Amino acid sequence: MAHVTVKGDDFERAFKQFKVRCKKEGILKEYREKQHYIKPSEKKRKKMKQKR
Repeated sequence: MAHVTVKGDDFERAFKQFKVRCKKEGILKEYREKQHYIKPSEKKRKKMKQKR
């Protein structure tokens, strides 16, 4: 999990850093993928499509 410390009253900057770190770690992408069940056959098709 991404952690960011807030120094002083600079919450806006800390929030931007948090969003960037979450994006780098792939937290949002993983969350979106887990929102809906994807059948194994659909995963396989998607994987094959990405390789092309």
